[in-house]
Amino acid sequence: MRVVIFANGEFRHHEEARERVRLSDCVIAADGGTRHALAIGVTPNVVIGDLDSLSQTARERLQAAGAQMITHPAAKDETDLELALLHAVGQGASEIDVLAALGGRLDQMLANVMLLTLPQLAGIRVRLVEGPQSAFLIRGGGAWMTIDGEVGDTVSLVPLAGDAAGVSTQGLQWPLDGETLYLGRARGVSNVLQALPARVRLRAGLLLCVTLRQGAS
Repeated sequence: MRVVIFANGEFRHHEEARERVRLSDCVIAADGGTRHALAIGVTPNVVIGDLDSLSQTARERLQAAGAQMITHPAAKDETDLELALLHAVGQGASEIDVLAALGGRLDQMLANVMLLTLPQLAGIRVRLVEGPQSAFLIRGGGAWMTIDGEVGDTVSLVPLAGDAAGVSTQGLQWPLDGETLYLGRARGVSNVLQALPARVRLRAGLLLCVTLRQGAS
């Protein structure tokens, strides 16, 4: 099942979002992300969070339009996006695109990126997407992961949670062959997709793969 989640960050690329929604099976709004969905004429299937961003009138209108409202306490350990991701997993999602998770407050953006490391998301293709850039997590274990993109796109590989060991790539301008990318070092930043299919794998660790379409900045 393909799921689109609207987070509550910056949201500018409306047409691309509409296309992702069109190709999805389910749309989830993480509380304030509801306004982004409504801005492009989309009623979410599910609205989840503490719902402090929605007026009572807005809640009633969403319910009348068929949206499922899942309310959590304002005093909670999880962010609304974390709740949305876990709900998608519980519904059997095999692929999740998260919109409006990048940009805006630095603390929230970093937290959104780190949510990709949730163990519940292992085996699910989860992408943070904002216009020309997207990010997904590669987990250690040796399986090849395809990098979505076109020749000329920028590809950055950033280790998370320690060093990323045994990193190998195919189809990138500056290849890696069983090498280590060290936490806190920038060696994996700004590679270039040179041939399709482009792939990456690592033996151990966590690696964030960020792609930027050619010509974007």
